[in-house]
Amino acid sequence: MSLVRVGILVEVLFGYMQATRSLPDVEHEARVPKNVLQCRAVSREINFSSVEPMEKFRIEQKVLFKGRCIEEWFFEFGFVIPNSTNTWQNLIEAAPESEMMQASILNGNIVIETKFFDDDFLVSTSK
Repeated sequence: MSLVRVGILVEVLFGYMQATRSLPDVEHEARVPKNVLQCRAVSREINFSSVEPMEKFRIEQKVLFKGRCIEEWFFEFGFVIPNSTNTWQNLIEAAPESEMMQASILNGNIVIETKFFDDDFLVSTSK
């Protein structure tokens, strides 16, 4: 399950089950409420399991607007214990309001590409 929460208020704005989101060749649709754009920060929670140990688990995430990268994030988790289930939270701070795009412009034009790595080895890609 993935959840997005508003900063310190811990208000869940939207969440979705991740059962089919592990399929790398399928683009997944998520409907994000436009009031997320009014948040100063959002917290993202990822739950994952690994049979194998991973030395340097990390995520690279690109936000694509009409196919063009407008934002990139890099997150490092570190060592993953074999046969473990983990929860990983990231706090993502918003850009200044003057740099924010309107929800009506973003609607239907955003793809978030997420790549999961163990050091430099690409484990999976999700969109």
